[in-house]
Amino acid sequence: MSVEGWKTILVLGGIRSGKSEFAESLVADAPVVRYIATAGEGDPEDTEWATRLAAHRARRPGSWTSEETAGEPRRLADVISSAEPNETLLVDDLGGWVTVLLDPDHQPADDLATVAELAEAIGSCAARVVLVSPEVGLSLVPTTPLGRAFTDALGAVNRAVADACDSVVLVVAGQPVPLKPAAVPPTAAAPSVAAAPATGTASVGSGSSPDDVEPTPEVQLPDVLTHTPPVAPNQEPGNPWAAPTMALPMVSTGLVIQPGMELPMPDEYAGPQAVDRLATLDVPGAGLGVLDRVVGFAAATQGTSTPQAWGSVRVLLLHGDHAGGASAGAVAGESARRAAQARAGRGALARLAAESGASLQVVDTPAAAPIEDGPALTVDQVESALRYGWRLAEQAADAGVQLLVLAACGAGTEAAAAAVLAATAGAEPPAVLGRVFTDAGAIDDAAWMIRCAAVRDALHRTRHSPRGAKDVLSELGGGDVAVATGVLLGATARRVPVLLDGPVGMAAGMVSRDLAGQARHWCLLADHGGHPAVRLAADVLGLNPLLDLRMDLGEGANALVALPLLRSVLALAAALPVHPSLAGDEALDEPATPETAPVDTAPDEDDDDVEPGPTTEPDRDAEPDFVEPEPAGPGPTSTEPDAQPASGWRAG
Repeated sequence: MSVEGWKTILVLGGIRSGKSEFAESLVADAPVVRYIATAGEGDPEDTEWATRLAAHRARRPGSWTSEETAGEPRRLADVISSAEPNETLLVDDLGGWVTVLLDPDHQPADDLATVAELAEAIGSCAARVVLVSPEVGLSLVPTTPLGRAFTDALGAVNRAVADACDSVVLVVAGQPVPLKPAAVPPTAAAPSVAAAPATGTASVGSGSSPDDVEPTPEVQLPDVLTHTPPVAPNQEPGNPWAAPTMALPMVSTGLVIQPGMELPMPDEYAGPQAVDRLATLDVPGAGLGVLDRVVGFAAATQGTSTPQAWGSVRVLLLHGDHAGGASAGAVAGESARRAAQARAGRGALARLAAESGASLQVVDTPAAAPIEDGPALTVDQVESALRYGWRLAEQAADAGVQLLVLAACGAGTEAAAAAVLAATAGAEPPAVLGRVFTDAGAIDDAAWMIRCAAVRDALHRTRHSPRGAKDVLSELGGGDVAVATGVLLGATARRVPVLLDGPVGMAAGMVSRDLAGQARHWCLLADHGGHPAVRLAADVLGLNPLLDLRMDLGEGANALVALPLLRSVLALAAALPVHPSLAGDEALDEPATPETAPVDTAPDEDDDDVEPGPTTEPDRDAEPDFVEPEPAGPGPTSTEPDAQPASGWRAG
């Protein structure tokens, strides 16, 4: 069962009902979880209880932090009320909390006031909170005063907490049954994981918000794409490395994208290990040169020292025009024609995508108003565009896409990207604006000067405005840059690398720094294309381009031309064996193989028909003699046993 739109949830269940397992599944998408343990250590001579607690601690993922509130029951309310909006708390369980609450060492105390404080803290908590509690109300009334006191107290706590939570779920025999729906209807809260399958083409126009009707863009495939790319081992279904990594805070309008988000980083060890391994391979020359960075990048983003070539690649072509002086020199309707051409599988970008086996998705973004006169987008449009881009990345991840390529086509996109760079990197407009060419290929200096003036006036108009990410997108960026920023953030959250190519993607990379600094580490720049804005952004972001093709076929073309080369490098690095001189003594202890066995050059005495000479051909493609480490994914990988208060209760 999927629970949508909750912020605080109570999970009830009987003994061994699976309530802890279900509670852990609710926070499996969070990069960091604060696990609040409420049960005390119990009797030191109770080895069975001590074993349970030790198993609990040992099985918590390494990314989780643990806190104990058994020493002081009132501290639980303080921990919950002080949690930050971007945090996730898992309290397991309230039965242990009630046990400590009723302990004679804590008496006399106003237990009702303590319960009320806990309920108030849950109701006003800014973080996501999951609370686990035993349901003992379905059993017989205990025959002892102590047992009756516990069940009465736990029943009162469960009722108070259930009233304060958004959702309540009862787990029976491993089956979750909703008792209280989320306060936010599913249609109003966009889920942060697992978008629905694509069913139609969606368009986000300037006159409507993407959240008015949940968009599910249709993936447009070029007609020549006839094969299904293989799935890399680290992207197999169920592998936690590719699972959702973060759930954002929810409000009535959907998920919230806010500055300072903690998104995952690539594997810091796999990249250097993969590059070091290249030096051990059986190659005739000095190696891969600068392309060893491709191997390091793929290894870090795939979480393995032996990365595989990207099989499933999706190109996101963002189409959105900019009005005013930013579009000076652009032919009216030309960008719409290019977008329609790509949808039909025609044109340079579509053909390059088909040749490299990549799917192509054309995305309409909100049109931007003239930036010299006022904001390019409203604040609401920026929020909607960010969420829309995030969902596009999630849809790609759910479809098994292993690499995203960002491209853009639209009138005025270069000027808008230049304005964003000028605002975020302190550059002068003439230094980041590329030359303008006419249809005949001639340089249009007049149009270039108009674009420079528009960017200059926009910067002057906003000189006293804040320079936050959303402020820049609203005042200067426009819909394509905002959607691209959402794509980068969503791809980072789902650990999907992005191949950048062009001013729009680089401008989105600059803006994303304020929202989540981890996003740039999931980006790769194949070529700067000779564009000054791309050069500047690459220098600021630390993205050194791999090639210098200087092609000018539109955004995304350079990346698709380079893609087969990058795939070949990864395939070669994964397939080549270790050089025989570095195999070590282990090869001497192994059984002889066709590659290492001595050649029998003497004829068999019992068979005169056998010609002398080698009997087998050496296998040049033998696999390297090493073991590939398994990547560690976020979230719990196994279930915890329910901590039952009956086992930990000791009479005073």
